[in-house]
Amino acid sequence: MHRRKLFAVALSTAVVGTLGVLGITNANAATLDPALPPGGNFDLAIWQLQLPTGSPGKPDTISPAQLKGTSGYSNPAFFWTDKNDGSMTFWAPEKGVTTPNSNYARSELREMNRNGSAADWPLSGTHTLSAQLRIPQVTKNVCVGQVHLGSGGSSTKPLLELYYRPNGDIYLGTENSPAGGQTLHKVGNVALGVKWTYVINVTGNKINLTVNGSKTSYSIPSSFNPYKQYFKAGSYNQSSSDSTSNGAKVKFYSLTVSHS
Repeated sequence: MHRRKLFAVALSTAVVGTLGVLGITNANAATLDPALPPGGNFDLAIWQLQLPTGSPGKPDTISPAQLKGTSGYSNPAFFWTDKNDGSMTFWAPEKGVTTPNSNYARSELREMNRNGSAADWPLSGTHTLSAQLRIPQVTKNVCVGQVHLGSGGSSTKPLLELYYRPNGDIYLGTENSPAGGQTLHKVGNVALGVKWTYVINVTGNKINLTVNGSKTSYSIPSSFNPYKQYFKAGSYNQSSSDSTSNGAKVKFYSLTVSHS
C-alpha cells in the first residue's frame, strides 16, 4: 500500500477510536481496499484470530504477527476481505471446532497486546471497543462483540456479550456474577444486512453501550472486581447442528480499540 493510503487509513482509524470514546458513532469507516487481506485494512497487530477448525476442544488460532499487514493471513472459508466492499468478513458455521467451555463454533478475534502477549486489563480506567458492521446471514443468534473475563479467578464467563438475531433485534447480555447467569437487555433493532455501529465502553464498574447513537449504561457487580478483562469481536455463532452451510456471517467496516 502506498504511504499516502497507509496514512489515510491510520488517521481514519484514530478518528473512529476517539469518537468511540466520546460515544459518537456516526463516523465513516476507514477507506477499505478490497484487494488487500484484512490486515491491510485493519490494525490486526492487537488481535488473535480463533477459527472453527482444528482438533476437538482445540480450535486453530492465528497470531497477530500472522494477521497484520498487507501480506497478512486470510482464509476463503472463514476470514477474508469482501472483494466488493472491502469489509473484514467472518463466517462461523453451526458445525465446527469449539473451545472446551463452549458448544458453539466461532470465527472471532481475541484482543492482544502489541508485544504479542494476551490483553488483560483491569476494570479501572477507560476501555473502548468501537465497530461498524452488518450481518447478512444468521441462523438463531450471533455474538458480535464481547468483554471477557481474563485473569483473577477461575471463571471462564464473559462480562458481557452483544447479540444479533435474524429479526434484527440487538441484545446486550450482562453476566450476573463470575459464577454465571446472564441478563438480556434489548438495545436496538437493525434489519438483516444493514450497517450499524456499536461502542462498548467499560469505565470502572460501569458499562456504557452505544448502538447507532443510542446510549445505555449498566452497573458491574463488585464480584467482578478481582478479574481483568479483554475484548473479543467477530462471528461467535450461538447455535449448533451438523450443518456446515447454516451459520453466521458478520462483516466489519471499522474496528478499533482504545485504553486510557
